[in-house]
Amino acid sequence: MRSPAANPELRSSYWLRVREFAVPPSMIEVAAARRAVGDWAGACAAARVDVDVEPRSVASTHGRELADRLRADLRHLAPDLLRWHLPRIAPDGLLRPGLTIALARYEPAGGGGDAVHLVVRTPPAWADAGQRFSLALWDGSRSGADSRHPHPHPDDRFRLDLHRHLWDARRAGELRTRSGAGHPPAGSRPADDPDPLATAGRRQGWAVDRWAAEAAILLHAEGRPGDTVAVRVRARRRLLLKLIPGGDGPGPPGARIFWSPPQGRPGARRPSPGPDRPVPVLPDAATWVSPDLELLRAGLIEPDRLHPLVASALAPDRPAATAPSTTCAVGQPWRVRCRGVWHRIGLVDGVLVALDHDPAEIRREELLAALTGTPLPCLRTIDEAHRHPECLPEVRARLDHGDTTGALAVVEALLGPDAVLRAGALRDELETAALRRIEYGLFRAGLAGPGRGPTAPGHRRTRDRRAYPRHTIAR
Repeated sequence: MRSPAANPELRSSYWLRVREFAVPPSMIEVAAARRAVGDWAGACAAARVDVDVEPRSVASTHGRELADRLRADLRHLAPDLLRWHLPRIAPDGLLRPGLTIALARYEPAGGGGDAVHLVVRTPPAWADAGQRFSLALWDGSRSGADSRHPHPHPDDRFRLDLHRHLWDARRAGELRTRSGAGHPPAGSRPADDPDPLATAGRRQGWAVDRWAAEAAILLHAEGRPGDTVAVRVRARRRLLLKLIPGGDGPGPPGARIFWSPPQGRPGARRPSPGPDRPVPVLPDAATWVSPDLELLRAGLIEPDRLHPLVASALAPDRPAATAPSTTCAVGQPWRVRCRGVWHRIGLVDGVLVALDHDPAEIRREELLAALTGTPLPCLRTIDEAHRHPECLPEVRARLDHGDTTGALAVVEALLGPDAVLRAGALRDELETAALRRIEYGLFRAGLAGPGRGPTAPGHRRTRDRRAYPRHTIAR
């Protein structure tokens, strides 16, 4: 899904960071292994997805036919691929909070009654620790988990039931066609394009060349007799896309683009039956060029850093391979200038120590430092590593995206598995992450609301937004 970034360079750096931390390779590997043996629930657990679906109860409530269709979709659900494509927000690339996203729509047998949706729900921002999300069924009622969620109704703008290739392993190969990978990039098009609006849109990352086909898919799925859809390109700014039989006119093949008034907000709510239903909104997944495709075309990412299913679709001649990476030094001793000579610092028995100082000297220097003396450079380096290491931004990013295992692996590679953290920024980050995971558990249990969890008020860390100024990111 698209990030709300208007600047191409900023957008690229944003997505590179998301691809580095949001879906770790270990999650992809474990989820794929469990899905391969038919353990869809285990795959969801590996991808940090809470399952609120029980197929057996679905059969008794909605019928066996619907339950069988649900089981087939769950068996082929790739929760790690779904996490890869879920909508995110700036500046940190976290999951867009408080959303209900439709993955599949099941019409009741015989055509009577309301449709049942398989949906994904992201928690509200105050309970987003761990970046977990849940899988549930929605039938129009507001009970149970629905009553705890701020927006239980599926959001038309972020629907994925028309984009199964973003979560269904059986159809992941469709990404190449649906993303427009077969079309030439914007920079290779002739300068005399007949539609300047379409040309400008390509430079901003709009998937203009796919809009006509995607609009036809949307209108067919909605059973709409009209020929117009709305395309949201910025906050309070939409385009009207009119399909043209035979493909005449400027704009993408088979369509014409018009600006629509910003106050109209067509399709902001789910259309109600009747002839005066608002214009349907093209989903975000069809509005923007895939960020993975943009990164590949710009040469900013290699296929082996993409999700394997994404890489096989966008770069089929170069198979992907996952490999974790860290920025902290692992295993190799550090070299520190101490008293005019170079000394080594490394791991001994699971603890970071000064290798070129004997234990008696270390104890003496620590005592002097406790009495307000100046510690040795080696001891100062070890203390700084415990309190504010160079890899703190990486640890923070992994914790923000819920990769606690990866964050602890980075810390253990730096300080050793038996290290006792000293007071400082590193320990504060780990403690805050643990407290916020409790907050998410309270939200799931319905025992806490905004401002009532263990980190409120004042204990929750304010994320550093300096790298991505909001006025240059948000639409």
